[in-house]
Amino acid sequence: MAWIELPSVESATGRLGRLFAAAIERAGRVWRITHVMAPNPKVLEASMALYRAIMFGESPLSRAQRELVAVVVAKTNGCHY
Repeated sequence: MAWIELPSVESATGRLGRLFAAAIERAGRVWRITHVMAPNPKVLEASMALYRAIMFGESPLSRAQRELVAVVVAKTNGCHY
């Protein structure tokens, strides 16, 4: 089994601290998918930018439709949404 050393949310500083703070402001906590990218803040930042573009950017799909697609994909993949 792989093991990734994760920094604590409370001790994060600099870029990572700002990313964690934004996650907490947005969702009330740092979700595991966000936390597991923490060892590479550049990747975390890029992933969050992609998420915002997909879910909140211009699209022929409504916000509700995008959420429904996300739920179906998560369910199909056996993930909790």
